[in-house]
Order: sequence, then C-alpha cells, then structure tokens
Amino acid sequence: MADTIPYDITGKEGAIEYRHYPGLVLATVDSPGNDTGFNLLFAYISGSNKTRDTIPMTSPVITSRTIPMTAPVISDPRSMSFVMPAGKPREEVPDPLDGRVRIVTIPERDVAVIRFRGYASQQEVDETMSLLQEGLKKAGIAAVGQPFLMRYNPPWTPGFLRRNEVGIEIRR
Repeated sequence: MADTIPYDITGKEGAIEYRHYPGLVLATVDSPGNDTGFNLLFAYISGSNKTRDTIPMTSPVITSRTIPMTAPVISDPRSMSFVMPAGKPREEVPDPLDGRVRIVTIPERDVAVIRFRGYASQQEVDETMSLLQEGLKKAGIAAVGQPFLMRYNPPWTPGFLRRNEVGIEIRR
C-alpha cells in the first residue's frame, strides 16, 4: 500500500472538502493518453534516475486537463504526475534519466476536492468537476487554475473500492 500525501482538512461544505497541502515535489510527464506516462513515471521511481534509487510510490497519481501558466504540474490534457515522498525536498529527489520526466515543485496551497468511487470515467470526472466548480461559485470561493484528478488506488483495485478526487486550488 502506498503512502498518501499529508494534508489538513480546513473545512467541509456539502460534498466539498477544503484542504491545506504542504509543498510537494512531483515527477511529471506528458503522454499521448495511453499508458506511456504511467510507464515512464514507474520506471523513474523504479530506478531510472541518476542515482539509480528506488523511490516509494506515494498516492495519489495526479492527472490534468488543461494548461494553466502558474501550475507546472498541470501541463496538458494528458499529463500525469507521481508525488514524491512527503518531506523530501527537491534537492533530495534524483534527476530522471529520461528527458520526458520532469521534476517540479508545487508550493503549499489550499485545495477544494470532491471524492468519488469507481474507475474515473471521463463522464464521472466531468460531472464531479462541474459539481466542484458550481459549489465553489455558490460559496463565493475563487478557484485558481484548472481542476485536476487524483487517483489513489492501483489498477487492479475493483471500482467500488477505488478512491478518486477532483480538486482545484482555491483562494479564501
């Protein structure tokens, strides 16, 4: 079982949970929408890096939808990111051997999320994103950037046991 990135719950309103995340270091890759991104990232944490270290898997796996200029983790509709272990600064994360893998840092931030179960079909993700955006608008909370998907389980986990979340950075 993978470790999960830590966060503090700062509030809840209906299905929306508000969280504060510490700064994160991510390994990110742009992929053509197949398993290429996952495979590149898995190779990176399995030792395809300059120090040949294995890096523990940390959940969630983050995938994105669009290109906000202020958040390099979310780079295009088909980017995928693995979170590096909590408390590991960028200087301690080995550089990748494959140039398609980028190491990026995200400063601490506040995020609003809605959790859902299942295989995270495009329809489920789109519906959850709409609910999140509508809920934030009703609450008068400003969203920063674009929504992103966080998946917490390995691929063999049955759908009814899967934990998925749609999140978006917020300012309150």
